[in-house]
Amino acid sequence: MNIHEYQAKELLASFGIAIPKGQVILEANQAKATAAKLGGSLWVVKAQIHAGGRGKAGGVKICKTLDEVQQAAETLMGSTLVTHQTGETGKVVRRIYIESGIDIAHEYYLSLLVDREKESISFVVSPDGGMDIEAVAANTPERILNVSIDMASGLSGFHIRKMIFFLGLTDNIAKQFGQLVTKLYAMFQQTDASLLELNPLVCTKQGKFIALDAKFSVDDNALYRQKEILAYRDLGEEDEKEIEASKYHLNYIALDGSIGCMVNGAGLAMATMDIIRLKGQRPANFLDVGGGVTVETVCEAFKLLFDDVHVKAVLVNIFGGIVRCDVIAQGLLEAVKTHPMQVPVVMRLVGTNEKEGQQLIADAGLDVRWAKDLDEAATLAAEAV
Repeated sequence: MNIHEYQAKELLASFGIAIPKGQVILEANQAKATAAKLGGSLWVVKAQIHAGGRGKAGGVKICKTLDEVQQAAETLMGSTLVTHQTGETGKVVRRIYIESGIDIAHEYYLSLLVDREKESISFVVSPDGGMDIEAVAANTPERILNVSIDMASGLSGFHIRKMIFFLGLTDNIAKQFGQLVTKLYAMFQQTDASLLELNPLVCTKQGKFIALDAKFSVDDNALYRQKEILAYRDLGEEDEKEIEASKYHLNYIALDGSIGCMVNGAGLAMATMDIIRLKGQRPANFLDVGGGVTVETVCEAFKLLFDDVHVKAVLVNIFGGIVRCDVIAQGLLEAVKTHPMQVPVVMRLVGTNEKEGQQLIADAGLDVRWAKDLDEAATLAAEAV
């Protein structure tokens, strides 16, 4: 689950990490008074959306007067920002964060993430903060340091000194950085984070580290014990279909294609999407119904696919082991009671109770196109589109 920048900064502050003075507003007419309350002679007005690249899209504006703050807020509030992470449809700005300006001496990049390959938490640091880290990695990879922390032994002085040396920090600045890294590591573990990114992490002209921007993601599987973070959830930033799917514990991600997919198992789902691409079409979603599937959850999954106006055909690819094929069939029969099949449905049901599942659908007289294997299923779905 992602949260907004201002929420991430609230978390950072709770762990003793310095952030700029700021205030979130929900209405543009609050901007001028908010900036005046913050004080100073320079302010930054930031659109709050769950996507990177806001600055390049015009979502971050530096203002030198209160009137400029008001004008920036009026321009941003309710506008649609299109960045490299939002897709062509963009995201509507419903919240704005106003911050006091900072005297910046240097910008750094610092992030923590879960490195699944190394089974560790990794720090990624670079002296080139404020830039797209992807561009730095592509053009000057020697400017990025990755430090993996063994989960058994934890963060040590060696790890901290390695980062300090790489960034060229000395004296009091180096000492501050060590304290900052220690706090960030504790925060990452205690909040069940999957990503914490400070870009940029700035050192002010007064020699103090401040998190000027922050991105934070928490592991969805740990939200049951992170109630305070769960309260930060902004449903307005999430796809409506994904919200609906989460109510039934369906692993659903909306995509931009025209073939709706229903599969059991993440690996099989990925393979299904790959072969759809090989057939010249694009998947409309990732949908893994999981192993503990019920008739009710399958029914809701079909409803999600049938309600999606972008779906021109549905491909069901079930390899029944724990999942029974007759349960999938019964779910379809329940779904069509309220959501008649308006698009072609291609099914590959193989495994436990496959004959029973096929017979249920045949007895109901549904116009389902059957496939004996995944290649044939993808071909039929592509042809249907």
